[in-house]
Amino acid sequence: MNSLFDFLFGQYTAYETLDIVLEIIAVIFGFLSVWYSKQNNILVFPTGIISTAIFVYLLLKWELLGDMMINVYYFIMSLYGWYIWTRKVDETHVTPISKTTFNEKKLGATIFLVTLLFVYLVYNAFDKWTSWVAYVDTLTTAIFFVGMWLMARRKLENWIFWIVGDLISVPLYFYKGFTFTSLQYLGFTIIAIFGYLTWKKSINSNRQTVLK
Repeated sequence: MNSLFDFLFGQYTAYETLDIVLEIIAVIFGFLSVWYSKQNNILVFPTGIISTAIFVYLLLKWELLGDMMINVYYFIMSLYGWYIWTRKVDETHVTPISKTTFNEKKLGATIFLVTLLFVYLVYNAFDKWTSWVAYVDTLTTAIFFVGMWLMARRKLENWIFWIVGDLISVPLYFYKGFTFTSLQYLGFTIIAIFGYLTWKKSINSNRQTVLK
């Protein structure tokens, strides 16, 4: 039992207690944010803002630039998404869940490629191409940038990007030594799968209502 505990959490012996507490708080609010997103609840954004703000501080301190940039972007897009989700498209309705249009797919591809280039330049500037982790970080950053943008616009396909990015992040964060965050992404993966099914059901229900 002790061997398993040391394997999962042994790295935390070198961390400050405050940082461990902050990571746990950030993970809790991260879970709440993804859960509220699945429920199509506006609380996805205030809970997400708290989580990302804490992670920006921790990741900057731990010198994980790619992860930090993801969370800075999450913070900004949470503010944008909060506005989009509450914006009324007419006198009684706010922005609905919908599928990605062809133009949005093109813009999503552009965001993906620009993000890859941006992270590449940042890692070059700070001489961070020291292991294979940097290359995976670059990929996950681009995936999550597109996923967050789609979620902010209430697009069904955002869940596909979250699922792919989360699956990559589970072993990646464990390898980096952040077990709590790794477990968070495992939970995110499960919630994202149900989130996709829930949002898809919502779209189908709305479509049937319109056809009646």
